[in-house]
Formats: sequence, C-alpha cells, structure tokens
Amino acid sequence: MTKNSYFNENTLDELIEEIKFVYQSDDRPWVIGYSGGKDSTAVVELVYKMLLSLPDWQRNKNVYIVSSDTLIENPLIKIYLNKMNYMLGQAALRDGLPIRSTMVTPLADNSFWANVIGRGFPTPKMNGKFRWCTDRLKIDPSADYIRKVIKEESQEVVVLLGVRKDESIARKRRIEGRELSNRLMNRHETIQDAYVYNPIVELTTEDVWDVLLNLDGGQTPWGYDNNELATLYSGADGGECPFAGIQAGNQTQSCGNSRFGCWVCTVVKEDKSLNGFIKSGHRELIPLADFRTWIMSIRNKDEYREKKRRNGTVYELKTGELGYGPFTWEARQLILKELLKTQKQMGYELITIEELKAIDEIWDQELDFSRRTLVELYEEMTGERLPWYSYKEPLLEEKTVEELEDLAQNNEVPFDLVRNMILSVYQNKNYSNQKIMREAMERLLNQQWLHYEILKEIEDEDK
Repeated sequence: MTKNSYFNENTLDELIEEIKFVYQSDDRPWVIGYSGGKDSTAVVELVYKMLLSLPDWQRNKNVYIVSSDTLIENPLIKIYLNKMNYMLGQAALRDGLPIRSTMVTPLADNSFWANVIGRGFPTPKMNGKFRWCTDRLKIDPSADYIRKVIKEESQEVVVLLGVRKDESIARKRRIEGRELSNRLMNRHETIQDAYVYNPIVELTTEDVWDVLLNLDGGQTPWGYDNNELATLYSGADGGECPFAGIQAGNQTQSCGNSRFGCWVCTVVKEDKSLNGFIKSGHRELIPLADFRTWIMSIRNKDEYREKKRRNGTVYELKTGELGYGPFTWEARQLILKELLKTQKQMGYELITIEELKAIDEIWDQELDFSRRTLVELYEEMTGERLPWYSYKEPLLEEKTVEELEDLAQNNEVPFDLVRNMILSVYQNKNYSNQKIMREAMERLLNQQWLHYEILKEIEDEDK
C-alpha cells in the first residue's frame, strides 16, 4: 500500500473483518450497487474476498450484485459491464458463493428515447429544473430491483454502496448526517425495509486504487485485471452516477463527468468521459459525440419547441415571451432520423426495438392519425421494416385529416385541440362509464394555452 494510506492505520484484514462482521450479524440479504467504476468494483472485490474466507456453512445469505444499464451507456462501458456481470456469475458458481449478478434497465416506455422522441421531453440541463434523466433511467430501475428482492426474500435487505466521505465535503456531511450512533448502517432514504452499509466510506481515492491494483497483482477473484479498469479512467477521475435513491452531496451533478455515464449526457457542457475515450484512440465513438453536440444545439430553438407544456399550461419568460414546452412532433421525427443515421454509421444498437415500439404507441396515442409515421420513417432510414409494420392501419385517412385541418382553420379552432379530442375519444371509447370521457374532454377544453389571451387580458385589467 502507498504511504499515508488508510491501510497504514487500518489494515485490509481489519476492513474485511468488519465486512464479515456485518455479513454475519444478521440474516438480511445484501444488494450491491455495481456501476463498474472503481468504488463499486472495490466493494464487490472486498465482499467476494470476504465470502471466500468463510466456510460453506457460514455463507448463509444471498448477495445480489445489480448493475444499471440506462440503454444509453457508452458502448465501451456497456460491453465492459456485460462482461463483468457474466464473469461474476460464472466465478460465483465455480466458487460456490451465494452471489447473483444481474443487469437492470428502465422500462422501454420510460427510457431516454421514449421520453425525448416519444413524449418530446427536452434533453436535461445541468442548471435546469427539469432534470428527469437520473431518476427514470438509473435510480428507479435499481430501486425496483431492490423492492423485488425484498419481496422474494420476505425480509429487509442491506444495500452496499461505494460511497466515500473523501469524494466531496457535501457528500461527507450527508453521510455523517445519516449515520446512526454506534451502528455501521443507515436507513435507506427512499426504500422501506432497506438499510445502507458503506464499507469503503473512510477510504481515500488513493486507497481504492491500492485495493484494486496492488492486491493480488490487480487480479480480481473473478478473473479480471483491474489494470484494464485503470485504463478506462484514462487519467480523468470522475464520479459514479447515483444508485437506487442514494444521491449524496453533489453526486447527481458529477454524473455527466463520470467515466461510467451516458454517451448522450447533456447535463454537462463538456462530456469528459466520451471525449476522453475518443482522445485515447476510440475514434469509433466520434459519431456519438457529433450527435450529442447536435441534439444540444437544437434544444432551445423556436422551431423545435412547443410554446405550451404537455399538460397544456404555459408560462412567460422575463422577456414576456412564452416559454418552451416539449419538442415539436417534427423535431421528434428529426431526432429519430438522426439517431438511426448515427446507429447505421456506427453499426451499434443505439435504440432498441422495444423502445421503438413504445415510441410508436406514444405517437399513436398523442399525435399520429396515420399510425404509420414511425414505421415508415424507420424503413426510410434503415431499409428494413419493423416487425409490426404490416399491422399499422390509419385511424383517419389522409384526406379526412386534410378536411379537418381546413375546417379547424376556417372556424379558427386550433387543430391541436381537434386532434387531441379525437384521439381522446378513441382511447376512452370502450369505457362504459361516461364520466371518464366527459372528464377527459373537460381537461382538454380547459387547458391554459387555449385561454391564455383571455386570462392575460383579465390579469392586465386587474393591475
């Protein structure tokens, strides 16, 4: 170990003994949040070594290792994580350890692309209020998995994280604030029946690399060389994205700087992770960087954004102009085209078939009378047909839609309202309770954007 290391005063054996003590102190199963980064890898390695030191009869509870694939992971990291999960699972079988390793993903209809392309969510911003990505893509799937384990095991669980006080002052304060006196664990912030144990909480960054690189020559018990992990960091020491509702200190903010973040992350001005990989020789990732630059460039342009929110409300900027809502339908189609173009250029899947299906269903419900926009766009961009291509039939014929547009224009009725009312009737037509249909119509007719001018006049008169 290096000088001034944590291990000069507290030996590695003592740390493993602490982990062993916590493991043997009760029968609650463990869940380890594993991102593949240095801190979570250190936790997994220490727990694995601890389990190897126990006789079979003392390995009396399961250890679940869960990784989160946001579906927009950097391709290099996704390949690496899949490899680690496979190696961990095989090694645990070989060594007779009660370890289960798995990957979780967001539901297809709540993925990044389902929300951006399907619902038109603007891409997240670092200083913006609409930071929706981390919860939906990473924290929620992990938390759902933990709740599933709790249900299957029919008892509380202990969640192990690679959180350290050394990472930031803010995080240190939050960790210390949650600690229960005379205990090594804290209650989980958001999941009932879960506790949190941070085995490497006192380690410095230098200590973590000592564990990874100096023990057993950098070889993990499951057969991976941690020197390759060090290469992934390429000299830039970023944080790891939060796991299952644990958002200590500025962890969410550091997510975009992480070596293990999303390739299309827009919460940072410069994606050090993606750019670092490109600079280190992975030029195959350049199309991803180009796409990220492009999608950030269109975020705040009038022609790509609605002037009302998805729920029909509007708001004014300081300039008096109406603020932005979601991406327009035209913009969403353009984003999908550019994404499919990039996918074809790379020869690597950037959007799954399940996500495309989810987006198609969202468009059918909210926007598309033809019911064929997505499947035909996909065929145009890829030369291939989606599995459900032949089953898509228009809700209204093109001529009928044109007549409706003319009628709406002649009668000074917003076509968006006409479209939304027709789609709402179609979606609610099978309900026997007429109240459902009536309330749906009332919500549409009372949306703020329809009455903005009148409300503005009343507000001005009252001043």
